[in-house]
Amino acid sequence: MNNYETVFILTPVLSDAQVEEAVKKFEDLLKEKNCEIVTRENWGLKKLAYPIQLKKNGFYTLIEFKGEGSVVADLELAFKRDERVIRYLTTKLDKHAVEYAVTRRTKLKAAKA
Repeated sequence: MNNYETVFILTPVLSDAQVEEAVKKFEDLLKEKNCEIVTRENWGLKKLAYPIQLKKNGFYTLIEFKGEGSVVADLELAFKRDERVIRYLTTKLDKHAVEYAVTRRTKLKAAKA
């Protein structure tokens, strides 16, 4: 099992319920492929660095998961087929990136508390 992190941007014209439905769709796909979802972060509506498909904003979501390498191709195919997704990036995390992600999560939890 490898550690992966995927960030995707959803179109800004969606309602909160539609955004949650889209994110749940991708989480369910990962669970269906026997992946363990470590964390999910909704970063909310953010301004894009440059316009994508004539849109200047987008809903950002990060999902960190553990799974086999073949699941990445299935996940990215689902991103390509979903018209709500305007950009995505999946990266494999090495041991240093995993340690950094753990410390980042603990700092976020401490800041929220």
